[in-house]
Amino acid sequence: MPPISLGLDTFGDVSHGPDGALQPMDVTLREVLDQATLADDIGIDFIGLGEHHRPDFAISAPEIVLAAIAGRTQRIKLGTAVTVLSTDDPVRVFQRFSTLHALSNGRAEPILGRGSFTESYPLFGHDLNDYEQLFEERLDLFARLTRSQTVTWSGKTRSPLKNQQVFPNLGQPMTVWVGVGGSPESVVRVVRQDLQLMLAIIGGDAARFAPYIDLYHRACDQLGNPVRPVGVHSPGFVAETDEIAQEKLWPHYADMFGRIGRERGWPPVTKDRYLNEIQHGALYVGSPETVARKIAKTVQTLGVQRFDMKYSTGPVPHADLMQCIRLYGEKVIPMVRDMLA
Repeated sequence: MPPISLGLDTFGDVSHGPDGALQPMDVTLREVLDQATLADDIGIDFIGLGEHHRPDFAISAPEIVLAAIAGRTQRIKLGTAVTVLSTDDPVRVFQRFSTLHALSNGRAEPILGRGSFTESYPLFGHDLNDYEQLFEERLDLFARLTRSQTVTWSGKTRSPLKNQQVFPNLGQPMTVWVGVGGSPESVVRVVRQDLQLMLAIIGGDAARFAPYIDLYHRACDQLGNPVRPVGVHSPGFVAETDEIAQEKLWPHYADMFGRIGRERGWPPVTKDRYLNEIQHGALYVGSPETVARKIAKTVQTLGVQRFDMKYSTGPVPHADLMQCIRLYGEKVIPMVRDMLA
């Protein structure tokens, strides 16, 4: 088995300060920069920043934050989790990432998706009724831009291009992932575009996603496209012991999912459900050994080549996030590699 790639993701959740109050977004953004710098220093493979347009997440322009991170780091891969391609212009998205790729000497790895929230649709003047067509067309155009310096393209969601060059072009190949939440059609779309599959497993047993891995391999075979690395994104949190990790994360987890749940009409968040998700689901919370064992089991069960842990869930204070990152890089990652050796 090739070496597993182990990364981190964050949405830039607006965090609590030392006084327990929510901090301004500009403080959170600077904290994200420090968190990514630490991740690079201790050998974590990837940092992904999710794009959102709502009051609980500070990152709405991830490529700008990634460019700042690029200037302070040496080796860590720089990506998104995800870029909401449906409501952006794929030409401009490509230009931002090709620029980041150049500035970071080939470290840009965008993860494209539709996102789990819909605030960007009215914000940027798009109709939710065009949800499928927007992503289908814009992913197709973005994929073409990564493979050719001159593009001819037409569709219904933006103006056509005829023998158009887009600058800056890629000086070296750029790996592009597509975030998928569990739709068979989405898996096949990734294969059709010959991009890399990132499964967002945010609830339930990760093993239930095995049929999507199988579908990916069958689609590659049927379409004659190469099998590329597959990744998994899931939330988690690491502390010195299982009990400390569970207790530190719980109030922030309850805060975030309570607010989102009220928006979406979900049942109330309870601690029993939270602990059950840690024990049996896709919440990677605990001591370094506990989290490492769970990651290794997921990698072995699904046969994936990458695992990214979303280390921020709710307004967790910066100091606790930094400790989580340090434990993940210095203890969890070596343990996972040993378990998979």
